[in-house]
Amino acid sequence: MIGRSEEYEKMFRLEGQLWWYRHLHERVADALLRQFGKKRDMSILDAGCGTGGLLLFLRQMGYTRLRGIDGSTDAVACCHDRELPVSFVNLNDLADFEPTVTYDVIVCNDVFCYFLDADLLPLIAALANRLKPGGILISNNNAFRAFRGEHDLAVGIVRRFVLSDFERLLPPCGLKRQSSTYWSFVLSLPIVLVRQWQQLQLKLGWHTPAEAMSDVYLPSPWLNKMLLGIVRAEQKLLTRTPFGSSLFMVCGK
Repeated sequence: MIGRSEEYEKMFRLEGQLWWYRHLHERVADALLRQFGKKRDMSILDAGCGTGGLLLFLRQMGYTRLRGIDGSTDAVACCHDRELPVSFVNLNDLADFEPTVTYDVIVCNDVFCYFLDADLLPLIAALANRLKPGGILISNNNAFRAFRGEHDLAVGIVRRFVLSDFERLLPPCGLKRQSSTYWSFVLSLPIVLVRQWQQLQLKLGWHTPAEAMSDVYLPSPWLNKMLLGIVRAEQKLLTRTPFGSSLFMVCGK
């Protein structure tokens, strides 16, 4: 998404309100609670932190040792507006950035989708090398090609994942999956139908890739509240689901 200033501006304005971002942040907080209980002073790095919505959310929850990095100057500027401790770092160069500093938690949400294997494997290895013993890597990822649509084009996503991809990618980097689930399972059918309709319009030439719009927009308040309630209920009632537009994982060394 680097270079798409308008997308960062939308993210900056909406990630504290939009149902999808809010629930993703809640999932990260739940993973932290499960691993560390009520502890709030573990060191946390958000690698590819975007405009800082997750870091802001964690700060509001009382977490005190937060750090972020991102390869977009637009994103870093937004983080600095929020007075967040974020540095500009190209993730391809992560191995060279403060190489002796390690973390209890590294979060890398919706970042791997911008990397092909040749660059992704070194990135995952660099993230693994920054984990302290007993530390965890939390990662949310775009899932299943069936969900590919205009959003992918608008923000420059180059790939989507299934769990078997990470069963191949994680072990060479010294990581083991502790838990995982696809999510938005309950909403899968409407999302797939919308995305497939978008793909058909592109194939027929009714839309062009240059006209593609991202999913980062705020629906009406009642709909936003309803969608948030649905994904919250899904997480509570269905601890692991076999399908969804995202794949959420917690990994350890």
